[in-house]
Amino acid sequence: MKVAITGAAGLMGYGLAEVFAERHTVSPLTREDADLTVRPAVFRIFDRIRPDLVIHSAAIPDLDTCEAEPARAFLVNVHGTRFVAEAAQAVGAAVAYISSDAVFSGLKNTPYTESDPPIPPTVYGRTKLRGEKIVAEMPGHYIFRVSVLFGPGKTNFIEKGLRQIEAGENYAVARDQLGGATYTLDAGRAIMSVVEARRFGLYHLANQGACTRYELARAAVELAGLEATKVIGKPASQMARRAVRLKYAVMEMRALREAGIALPRHWKEALANYVSRLRAGNAEAAPRLK
Repeated sequence: MKVAITGAAGLMGYGLAEVFAERHTVSPLTREDADLTVRPAVFRIFDRIRPDLVIHSAAIPDLDTCEAEPARAFLVNVHGTRFVAEAAQAVGAAVAYISSDAVFSGLKNTPYTESDPPIPPTVYGRTKLRGEKIVAEMPGHYIFRVSVLFGPGKTNFIEKGLRQIEAGENYAVARDQLGGATYTLDAGRAIMSVVEARRFGLYHLANQGACTRYELARAAVELAGLEATKVIGKPASQMARRAVRLKYAVMEMRALREAGIALPRHWKEALANYVSRLRAGNAEAAPRLK
């Protein structure tokens, strides 16, 4: 396939481009290639590339930025998604949309399924849900809701903590946010399996197993051979954030199972692989871990 990936400079986009390039022709797109909030620019780039599949991962992903700048969040995350969907449809391309567990309320205490009603409490979650609805109107579409991301290509939650601790600082993380963790390369492989099988629909996607942010960060620090006591667990309410955080965001991957797609490995195994990659110095902007 010819695959166009928006947001290729971002964490998910970088991982998707690396994985899909193993078997397909990839056009990684950044804002320098086309401003997705400008409809004619989106149509021009897709008309030039003529992709078979567009994976739309571009967004403003930071919850606090979206909460502080809702108009910009809606421009990028909603209108940008609409322009991408329309331009893809114009060239006959299917669309795979990267959504988020942030579409849920976080008030459950059992895993969310794809059939659970989304009730997002944040601006970011509402923009991602609007994006889902836009893409769902297309005849051939895929929607993937992912959890906390880590992987190569851009500084992320894990790498930030390792850098701080290696510099002798503490790393404060929420101890009361339970959800999933998603290694971008594993997610990319699952997405590639779904689209190659042409199993259109809505999917939950993360590495197996649930964890808190604190558990995830501490495990990474231990794998890196750094001082785990420097990971400080705090209630999310004490983290001085503008947007509310979901206390519970575990997702069941029922649709992947029903489609016969292998589930990603456990987050602990994926994290070990990622930290090993960082330590080997193979990840872009990797910290010099001991």
